[in-house]
Amino acid sequence: MMDDEKNTGVDDIKSIDRMCGATWETLYRFIYFKVQNREEAEDITQETYFKAISYIQKNNIKVDKFIGFLKTISLNILRDKWRKSKRQGSIVNFDNINPESASVEDCTEDMAQREVIQNALKLLNEEQRTVIELRILKGFSVEDTARQMNKKEGNIRVLQYRALQNLTKILKDEH
Repeated sequence: MMDDEKNTGVDDIKSIDRMCGATWETLYRFIYFKVQNREEAEDITQETYFKAISYIQKNNIKVDKFIGFLKTISLNILRDKWRKSKRQGSIVNFDNINPESASVEDCTEDMAQREVIQNALKLLNEEQRTVIELRILKGFSVEDTARQMNKKEGNIRVLQYRALQNLTKILKDEH
């Protein structure tokens, strides 16, 4: 994944800005899928870039597949957070809980929506389901998805479009 060549990509602010601008949306979606919380996903995305840039500058390396590098860093950050929270446990102050904002109905509704989507995904053919899982749920690029599925990038775009059309139709028919 990395060569020992000097990286000229993060030596100045403009190149860092370009690099982050080109990858932040994919990385954010990937992290959001894992944590299902906007604020936490934003924090982890920011921490991921900080660690990546620091590591690259400190070690003078060149990263070939930057988005994969970022995803690996973000997964390591998530693992660290999950390990830490497991060890510490959660302190719940029942006096601060507002029963109206933390209702069981909200959780039940979220679970029901996820189940509807999962059932709809099962109705897609295997290729369409795979492309949706890789592109949308896991945040893979078109190029990475094409490589994973042994297809051309154009085929992946068409497959994704048709899968989303079918998924939309299935979800509309259920409601």
